Amino acid sequence: MTDWDDMRVFLAVARGESLSRAGRALRLDPATVGRRIARLERGLGARLFARSAQGYALTEDGQRLLTHAESAETALAGARDALHSGPEGLRGQVRIGAPDGCANYLLPQVLAEICGANPGLEVQIVALPRVFNLSRREADMAIAVSAPETGRLSVQKITDYHLHLAAARDYLDHAPRLQTMADLRAHRMIGYIPDMIFDKELDYLADIGVQSPALASNSISVQLNWVRQGAGVAVVHDFALPAAPGVVRVLPDAFHLTRAFWLIRHGDDYRLGRLTGFAEALTRGLRREVARLEAM
Repeated sequence: MTDWDDMRVFLAVARGESLSRAGRALRLDPATVGRRIARLERGLGARLFARSAQGYALTEDGQRLLTHAESAETALAGARDALHSGPEGLRGQVRIGAPDGCANYLLPQVLAEICGANPGLEVQIVALPRVFNLSRREADMAIAVSAPETGRLSVQKITDYHLHLAAARDYLDHAPRLQTMADLRAHRMIGYIPDMIFDKELDYLADIGVQSPALASNSISVQLNWVRQGAGVAVVHDFALPAAPGVVRVLPDAFHLTRAFWLIRHGDDYRLGRLTGFAEALTRGLRREVARLEAM
C-alpha cells in the first residue's frame, strides 16, 4: 500500500525535476527525498524516473502515475476546501503569480479589500517578470498578459488595460520638443531589456521602432521610477500613472496600446469552491480597479 506522503514526494520530484528542488519544496534534505522515491518505486514495482546529470525525468510509468497522483491531490484539496468554506467567508492560503506591473499597482489594493472581507484568508503574491508554471504548482493561479495555448489549464480574460508614452513634466520642460513620433529620436527611451522580454505582448517599443532602449530593466516599476526621475520617455500603464505624480502622457493621439490580463488556473481547480470564489472576487476587483485608475 502506498501512502499519500510518498505521493507528495513523487509530485514534488515530478514538478521540480530534481531531488534538491523537491527537497526545498518539502523541507526535506535531498537524500531523504531520494530514499522516499526509491521506496515508492520498490512498493509499486515500477521505475518512475529516469535519472541523469540533468535531473529526474518521468518515465512512461511515472507519467501514468502523475495523472492519478494529481487527481488524488485535487480530491484532498477539495476536502480541505470543504472545511475552509462556511459563513465566515474564504479561508486558507492562496498564492498568486503576477507580472510586476499588476502586482505593484493593482493587486495590493484589490487583495486588501478581499482579505478585509475574509479575515481567515492568507494571500501570497509572487511578483516575477516571467510565465508561471501552474503544472508545477508554483502558484494556485496566475495573471498573465497573454492566454496560454497549451496545457491542462483554465483560462479567463479579466480585462483590457491601456498604455501610453509618458514622461515627467520637469523632463519635458527642458528636453527637445516632442510634438510628433519622429521627435522621439531626440529623446532617451526607457523600456525592457530586449533579451528578457518574456512575452511578445510586452515588446512595446518594437511598435515604434526602438530595438534597444537607452535605459532598460526587466521591471516595469524600475522603468516608471526612471521616468519619475526625468530620465526619459517610456511606455507606461495608464493604471500606474496615478502612482507617479508629475508624470504625464505624451503624444496620446499618435500612440496608444491595448493589452489584456488573463487569469490562469490549473484545469482541475474548477472543482475547488474556495479557489473559485477567490478567483471571482479577484476578477471583479481587478476590473473595477483598472477602470477606476485609468479614469483618474
